[in-house]
Amino acid sequence: MLDAKMKTQLGAHLQNLKTPVELVAYLDDQDKSRELESLMDEISELSALVSVVQGDDQEARRPAMGVRSVASGTEMRFAGVPLGHEFTSLVLAVLHSGGHPIKVDKELIEQVRNLEGEYRFETYISLSCQTCPEVVQALNVMAAINPQISNEMIDGSLFQQEVDERKVMAVPTVFMNGQQFSQGRIGLADILKKIDKNAGAKSLRKLAEKDIFDMLVVGGGPAGASAAIYAARKGIRTGVLADKFGGQLLDTVSIENFISVSETEGPKLVANLEAHVGAYDVDIMAGHQASGLAVAEDGSIEVSVAGGAVLRSRSVLLATGARWREMNVPGEQEYRGKGVAYCPHCDGPLFKDKSVAVIGGGNSGIEAAIDLAGITAHVMVLEFDSSLRADEVLQRKARSMKNVDIITSAQTTEVRGDGDRVIGLSYIDRQSGEEKVINLAGIFVQIGLVPNTEFLKGTVALSPRGEIEITSRGETSMPGVFAAGDVTTTPFKQIVIAVGSGATAALGAFDYLIRRPLATADAAQEVQAA
Repeated sequence: MLDAKMKTQLGAHLQNLKTPVELVAYLDDQDKSRELESLMDEISELSALVSVVQGDDQEARRPAMGVRSVASGTEMRFAGVPLGHEFTSLVLAVLHSGGHPIKVDKELIEQVRNLEGEYRFETYISLSCQTCPEVVQALNVMAAINPQISNEMIDGSLFQQEVDERKVMAVPTVFMNGQQFSQGRIGLADILKKIDKNAGAKSLRKLAEKDIFDMLVVGGGPAGASAAIYAARKGIRTGVLADKFGGQLLDTVSIENFISVSETEGPKLVANLEAHVGAYDVDIMAGHQASGLAVAEDGSIEVSVAGGAVLRSRSVLLATGARWREMNVPGEQEYRGKGVAYCPHCDGPLFKDKSVAVIGGGNSGIEAAIDLAGITAHVMVLEFDSSLRADEVLQRKARSMKNVDIITSAQTTEVRGDGDRVIGLSYIDRQSGEEKVINLAGIFVQIGLVPNTEFLKGTVALSPRGEIEITSRGETSMPGVFAAGDVTTTPFKQIVIAVGSGATAALGAFDYLIRRPLATADAAQEVQAA
């Protein structure tokens, strides 16, 4: 199952094991069980500290693999064959179970260790989902730290009856102690906030106690990461406030136009960006959203944080990016995660052999239709305009597929459901005015992006589209406040452009700072050296 290169790399990783690890087999006579058994045998052959044992849990899902620490007795499970994006989750589970240090903030580790009560997590995923490993790994970390916590990754495509019974229509979906806990991306800090009711307040108090920054970057995507690196290299006190590090990159499947990197995936690039930022003295404050912006009496900039804290900085760089644009029709919010989806790569496998619609005829919409055509029974593309906007090569590919139909001049008017899940949609034929209904199981919305600037209204100048208006140096209409990336009026929304604009805005902000009274010894030394 594992090629020679993967075995060599995995063998090198397994040299970091300090204590024995058992791979616990929960198998039956399915082909997938034999595949999983083969994977366990190959892993165990790479280290004397890894062995395969038979599980005695008669109620276990099958096929499944447990990763058990002999030293602590902790166990995390993988129901299905954890390859694809989840192979990294498996490797980390083995390493953490074998005593390899967990690279998580020490305060979070102590918080997990001190949790009282028993927590049984079940995480439904698809192997094509790039968001899922982040959630699986966060919960596995908790299971590796605290024996009262367990987590089981469940490949929804192998346990379809379960998926249907539990009405799982988006991944990742997490259940805790039998009840739905979360859906979509969620990190360790956010998980703890939901479990430990005092966690949020503690985190906000820590923010409020922080000293003034020289540059505070709001946003952790490519533009924010680039800005933080450039600011930190200037020797000034730099902070990054971000809901989740990585931004839209976390949902990006394949990247083939990032200069000097012939091909990569979004999460891999995010990991590299985060490691690069972490190599500098940057205070990364993840798990928090900015809620306001104001100028203080002393001329510094105040950034309000959702929940109540306020951060102060001599300059602020806004790189909050954009998010999927919604249809804003009746039923969309009610059935979000119950058939209405925004990531075909993540949620597509849950609609195997079912009929779905893609809303939007641009490149992202047609790419989604092509992708879904290989999984679902039928794909209907609905485009508002009288013609598709996607590149011709994509249009030809989509039109050549027998289970893809394209409707233009279609205005979606309602998402239809039965109370539990999507059963269809209504649309108006804009040429005839006739209202039509399509019966289907899923709707994938691909109609572009909207900038994350709601919290900025009334502070900095925004374009009619809600984008932050900037100069060639990244300056906004508010002195001391700069912006970069997809949240701005920069005409082309590309990763490489966001990275460049982050650097430009950071240099513009530093140029602004050196012309103002100095606030830190580090900044003074930097200016004197310059």
